[in-house]
Amino acid sequence: MTDTYLRSLGFVPTARTPRSSQVAFGQAWRYQFDHLAADGMPLFIEHPLGIEVCRLSTLEAPLTAQDVFASVGLHDRSALQAAMSAFYTAHGGMGAVLAASPASTFQPYRRQL
Repeated sequence: MTDTYLRSLGFVPTARTPRSSQVAFGQAWRYQFDHLAADGMPLFIEHPLGIEVCRLSTLEAPLTAQDVFASVGLHDRSALQAAMSAFYTAHGGMGAVLAASPASTFQPYRRQL
């Protein structure tokens, strides 16, 4: 799966996803789907470092097997679509659009001369 493909489905990178290079994307990544489920649950997909699967979860960083509701092959797009459909069916359908994260308000300090 590629960044372009995941974005075309509606996934957006989480704040902890490395964005510095394509090499980093090939090793590990984490995205969140842009719609919540009808019951308010978020959907995350991640590719753990060095493992040829994608894990879908309601947690940004699932730590145990219980936190992962589906694992699909890294390049199995049909299995990903099926897992997403199963998730939204189990949670009452697709809900609200995820609120956009606010842009950084960082302003550099300007010294008065």
